[in-house]
This record gives sequence, structure tokens and C-alpha cells, in this order.
Amino acid sequence: MIVYAESSAVLAWLLAEAVAGDVRDVLARAERVVASTLTPLECARAVERGCASGRIGDADALAARRLLDEAARTWVLLDMAGPLVERAARRFPQEPVRTLDAIHLATALEFHDAINDLTLLSLDDRVRDNATALGLATAP
Repeated sequence: MIVYAESSAVLAWLLAEAVAGDVRDVLARAERVVASTLTPLECARAVERGCASGRIGDADALAARRLLDEAARTWVLLDMAGPLVERAARRFPQEPVRTLDAIHLATALEFHDAINDLTLLSLDDRVRDNATALGLATAP
């Protein structure tokens, strides 16, 4: 199984939220993990915001950064450019879709078109609903 790692799921895993085990299991079973370059950027910024606001302690932030860096080095990342950006600008089946979610969906579609066997790993209902409407499998 090839898994597209969307930021909501990756953050839950990095920050050891209640569903972290489910996300970790999906990632562990994946033959390959793919993502947008947006995923590690969005996750890194969320950790920094959490640390700056005091919601995430320094030790937990450091652990999350290290885990993210280690994982992202093994992922296949697709840049946010060209036709992908054009697709993200177009309508999705379940509107409204936020800009960053549109980038994730467009990137997942790009990978799906290239490999035709993709599971989108996300905890965001809007992303999951659109993925399903677009014919993508979702997890967890």
C-alpha cells in the first residue's frame, strides 16, 4: 500500500494524540509514503506555533521535530508547482475546501494518477470526504 501522508494525521502522530497509534500503524504498513512538500512544512510550523504558545513543551517539540525530519527523509515529496497548483485552484466535489487542503488533495490526485494505488491518510473530514468523492481510499 502506498500512503499519502496529509498534515492532520502526521501531526497527530508527531504529537502523540489519541489516534497516533492508528496513524503510526498505517505508516508502518505502507510500502511507500508520499506527500506534498507542504506536509513537513505545515507540520513543522504547527509544532513551532504550539511551542511558542506554550501548548507544546520544549522536549515534546524537539522530539516531534526529530521524528518529522527522520520520517520526511524517507518520503517521496512532490513540489507545489505547475499543474498541481492549477488543479488545487479548481473546484472539488465537497466545497468549501481551504487552500492548503486543496494542495493536499491535488497532490494526492497527482500521485494517484501516476501509481493508481494510493490511500490518503488524513484525519480531516473535509479532506477525507473529498478524497472519497474523488475515488481515493482513505485511512485510518
